[in-house]
Amino acid sequence: MTSTRAGSYILGTAMLISLNGADHELPAGATVADLLRELQLTTARVAVERNKRIVSSPDRRSERLSEGDELEIVTFVGGG
Repeated sequence: MTSTRAGSYILGTAMLISLNGADHELPAGATVADLLRELQLTTARVAVERNKRIVSSPDRRSERLSEGDELEIVTFVGGG
């Protein structure tokens, strides 16, 4: 199958990951930053764990996700 790139996605293929315990489909080639953008999450206020390893903010743009990855995303909320 031939794939073409658009942004950081590879069009024409999909992959399934686990996101906070639920199945979530993404285009193949998606990064952690792509996922956060899709979820409309402000990256400064979230913690991301991929396969039991924290993904630092600077690494989110280059960290490509793979079929079967397990991600946990936690958002921080201020208040008092």
